Amino acid sequence: MRWAPPRSRSRHAIRDHIEANLDPVRNHQEIVFLSTCYDFPWDTHRALELALLRVFGIAASSRLLVRTGELLERTQKRYDDTVLILSEMLENGYDSERGRAALRRMNQQHRRYTIPNDEYVYTLSTFIFEPIRWNERFGWRKPTEKEKLAQYHYWKHVGTHMNIKDIPPSYEAFERFNVDYEAEHLRFSEDNRKLAVATRDLMLSWVLPRALWPLGAKVIHALVDDPLLDAVGLPRPSPALRRAVEAALRARGPVLRAMPRRRSPRLLTRTKSRTYPDGYRIEDLGAR
Repeated sequence: MRWAPPRSRSRHAIRDHIEANLDPVRNHQEIVFLSTCYDFPWDTHRALELALLRVFGIAASSRLLVRTGELLERTQKRYDDTVLILSEMLENGYDSERGRAALRRMNQQHRRYTIPNDEYVYTLSTFIFEPIRWNERFGWRKPTEKEKLAQYHYWKHVGTHMNIKDIPPSYEAFERFNVDYEAEHLRFSEDNRKLAVATRDLMLSWVLPRALWPLGAKVIHALVDDPLLDAVGLPRPSPALRRAVEAALRARGPVLRAMPRRRSPRLLTRTKSRTYPDGYRIEDLGAR
């Protein structure tokens, strides 16, 4: 393992190690790895799933995604490919041999299309801020300032390796960009709705029989803010359901705080996926 955790089994050992020993600029890869794979693996995964919906709320980008057909016709594969490429970089380091291979594969995929730079910047911003916002709402502890800054520096470096231009120069500036961009560009289109429904139904298929999807869909909708629901054409939940779902997620906090920390990291690159039950090669990820 590239980054070893502290030996202490204390629930706050990862946080305390980061605060005492690591720098959010110099050690951003280590901080993001420890925070994501030890303290917040389930939460970060859920937050990034919802981050996909935010990207689908931007009508300009959803047109291209619908036209390629990948997310509508091969939703599970496209999801697994994206998760594995991003996880190869996060779990091994974007400057490792496997991390560089994942970056190359991601850049090869994106070079096939003409994508405006501002859409790249916005998508990058969702990878930073959606996990932070989720953990501030539902995590068993709040992310620290060092963890927030490390997320920014991690994704800024990834964006630089993707040749993304005009990445905001600070955490605060990037957050302002994220909020302002959504205020201007979150607008409904039928393409948005198609992508959101396909992705929502994929998430439901992992945990529920089809007969229960209508009930599960309401729970997912309760985790999404109203402006985004409107932009992707999904119905708003009742205020009572939203409060119940949020309360259920917050109830995890005291239980998790009472438990010792994870003994080993949760690594998505070593977790069997539906698309690749027997393993995968990085060069085979993505569209052919």
